[in-house]
Amino acid sequence: MANPPSARISSRKQPKQARSADLVAAILEAAVQVLAKEGAQRFTTARVAEKAGVSVGSLYQYFPNKAAILFRLQTNEWRQTTGMLRGILGDRNRPPLDRLRALVHAFIRSECDEAAVRVALNDTAPLYRTAPEAREVRAGSDVAMETFLKEALPEAPQAITETVCDLINGTMSALGKQFSQSPRSAEEIAAYADAMADMFCAYIRFHGQGTGKQA
Repeated sequence: MANPPSARISSRKQPKQARSADLVAAILEAAVQVLAKEGAQRFTTARVAEKAGVSVGSLYQYFPNKAAILFRLQTNEWRQTTGMLRGILGDRNRPPLDRLRALVHAFIRSECDEAAVRVALNDTAPLYRTAPEAREVRAGSDVAMETFLKEALPEAPQAITETVCDLINGTMSALGKQFSQSPRSAEEIAAYADAMADMFCAYIRFHGQGTGKQA
């Protein structure tokens, strides 16, 4: 059986004037509030338009459906995470494992700070997860992590680097989501991030020993 066609997730047009940009920003801010309060199941374009104080017709000028709004929110989140990842891992003034530890702490804090929206976005992911646009945006974090690991493990085979990249990215994403589903104190967040960072650093040291190069 053929797969059903994906919903259109690209914006209809990009705002070119300050007023239009403000309108889009208001729609996206309203979407975050509706998503956090109502959850994925009750998220609709009508609720977003009402919260933003605009007509549904004005919303549809930029977003053809709710999937397009959700994809924009998810894209913004992915790009923010990728920017954080590149900024921390690319700081060559710090030893590689110090950078990795800092990244884990920043990521887990971010997951907990924005848990309601992140969990709701994950629930809506089937609307856009397999779309080409989604794959393109997500690829940025993989490239940043692979670049970092080539520095941390310069003598490791490409296959090892790719495996370590997949395991770190996948573990941070899955466990960060799981951990952030309950309210956490600053002390709990720090302890959990330390434990995860210890695990990653030990794994990289292991591969560094195997190639004769310590990270």
